[in-house]
Amino acid sequence: MTQPRTPRTGSIEFTDQVVVVTGGARGLGRSITEAFLREGARVVVNHHRSADAATALAAAHPGRAIAVKADVRVRSEVDTLIERTHAAFDAPVTTVVNNALIEFSFDGDARPHAHEIGYEAFAQQFSGSIQGAVNVIQAALPDLAESGSGRVINVGTNLFQNPVVPYHDYTAAKAALLSVTRTFAADLGPRRIAVNMVSGGLLRTTDASAATPEAVFDAIAAATPLREVTTPEQFADAVLFFASPWARAVTGQNLVVDGGLVSN
Repeated sequence: MTQPRTPRTGSIEFTDQVVVVTGGARGLGRSITEAFLREGARVVVNHHRSADAATALAAAHPGRAIAVKADVRVRSEVDTLIERTHAAFDAPVTTVVNNALIEFSFDGDARPHAHEIGYEAFAQQFSGSIQGAVNVIQAALPDLAESGSGRVINVGTNLFQNPVVPYHDYTAAKAALLSVTRTFAADLGPRRIAVNMVSGGLLRTTDASAATPEAVFDAIAAATPLREVTTPEQFADAVLFFASPWARAVTGQNLVVDGGLVSN
């Protein structure tokens, strides 16, 4: 006879979660969105310039997904996103995934080098990774606290530990996001909100990594213990862990998901 499941204190099952995935319509964001939907969560598919993809994804999951346009760098637009979430699901946001990436392509041949990169490139990446994440967390904060087990998952990179390709602006912004992850975890922990980061390497393949030569993918695969390049779907599964009841005692951490290429 099957025994009833014992409720886990300080956690929310996926079927009771309302998740906001920024940049959730394409690439890695789409894989994260689909992973949460697969587990029964309700998901807000945030987009900025991917209206068609977001709308189609939401339409495939009626009643459990909505597409909401918002530039995460603009606080008023993020506030509207949260309001639309309430209107659609009549429930507070329990989980936030800060995935949005501002106009960046992983193309090592075309990247600006140290002697030529201007600070405006750094500022653009900081506006997406830091300003965007802070806007979303703060806008959702009352909801996350109300849930009693709020979860924030930030998307990072292994490049600030292993800058195999020195993308100066992108890497600096993600390093700063790790700092925000840890300081926000310390500040929000008493409100029962956990803040963590999942950091990947090059993923095979997303819109951002589409410009990467096949030889680079092969070289990275050969350098990993698993002899493969991590996929967006594998990365998304790790995001699910931090949103799951099994991570209810974990906060302020950075999990590197790259097939073992980098030890954290």
